[in-house]
Amino acid sequence: MSKTYDFAIIGAGVFGAWTAHYLSCAAASVLLLDAYGPASSRASSGGETRVIRMGYGPDELYTRWSARSLPVWREFAKKTGQQLFHETGVLWLSNDEDSYTQQLLEVLIRNGTRCEKLPAEEIRRRYPQLSFADVTWGVLEPNSGLLMARRAVQTVVEDAISNGVDYTLASATPPRPEDRKLRILRLSTGDVISAGSFIFACGPWLPKLFPDLLAGRISPTRQEVFFLGPPAGSDAFRPPRMPVWLHHTHPALPYALPDMENRGFKIAFDRHGVAFDPDAGSRVVGESSTAEIRAYIKEHVPALSDAPVIETRVCQYENTWNGDLLIDRHPQMEDVWLVGGGSGHGFKHGPAVGEYVTAQVLGRAPAETRFSLATKQTTRKREVY
Repeated sequence: MSKTYDFAIIGAGVFGAWTAHYLSCAAASVLLLDAYGPASSRASSGGETRVIRMGYGPDELYTRWSARSLPVWREFAKKTGQQLFHETGVLWLSNDEDSYTQQLLEVLIRNGTRCEKLPAEEIRRRYPQLSFADVTWGVLEPNSGLLMARRAVQTVVEDAISNGVDYTLASATPPRPEDRKLRILRLSTGDVISAGSFIFACGPWLPKLFPDLLAGRISPTRQEVFFLGPPAGSDAFRPPRMPVWLHHTHPALPYALPDMENRGFKIAFDRHGVAFDPDAGSRVVGESSTAEIRAYIKEHVPALSDAPVIETRVCQYENTWNGDLLIDRHPQMEDVWLVGGGSGHGFKHGPAVGEYVTAQVLGRAPAETRFSLATKQTTRKREVY
């Protein structure tokens, strides 16, 4: 490649796609490249759906970023004519010992986010399909819901290309700097990219490209997801009768998404699985996981006790050492930026991340220290995919 770009973005997932979008809006020349294509089945941005909710316990920054991102997703969907967001509502299921959800409610109210505190009897009345003996109250975010993840990322990339961003299907080789700068990046195709700055937004592949720096700081883990087939002729597991819900008092942190576009009722546990290779890891769910989901469904969603498993997925979290995003300049390469570490909760923030990264690389805003490589280990945040 003979052209020199202002920015080369490695990774066409949700963070890379939105960063390309905003940099192109700032009149920068941008190359976007990806090893497998936007929202491939190996990507953390792959899959059909992702939750977008405002609740983050006491963590107000992510509430603000979600509140910023949702109208951008809505506006972009309207502009492109794509159905990217479904307002299903998001229901947090809680009890009196759950300080996280109590703090979440306080933050939502303080930020003017529409929400309802529901007693257990009201939850049972509205959602008789569900059974939670341990739940005494909940919080409903009626304007939150889910994003059509694969379609959303591909649409952002397509729009960026139509606005002048160049796109290449290729994988990058590990960077080799000279005199504290990268300057050029060699690709698996044998081509060489030249750019003023390189933004590595490649999720679970970041520790493969920067093993000395990111080993132990970003850890891809295996996550298994199930889709169950509702009874014939039933709309009990579709919006508006079924919201996204999160069983926050259960130790496995189950979460579920309603049947969208006839794909089935989606359910998974939000916990870190075993270490996972995003390139070669097996994406077939295990029998023990199926049995565990079955046992949970029998107790809490009894109408689906005998429902067939109509689809499964194995994807990955890329968990950071502190649960926060990683957005920082490389400490040894002045022209390299690292963007990633969605930790299972990053997808919804794509627009806010794209804006923030653009402001950082253009020198237009101060940095959030919590996204820095210099931050120390903290207790893992309890977040949801």
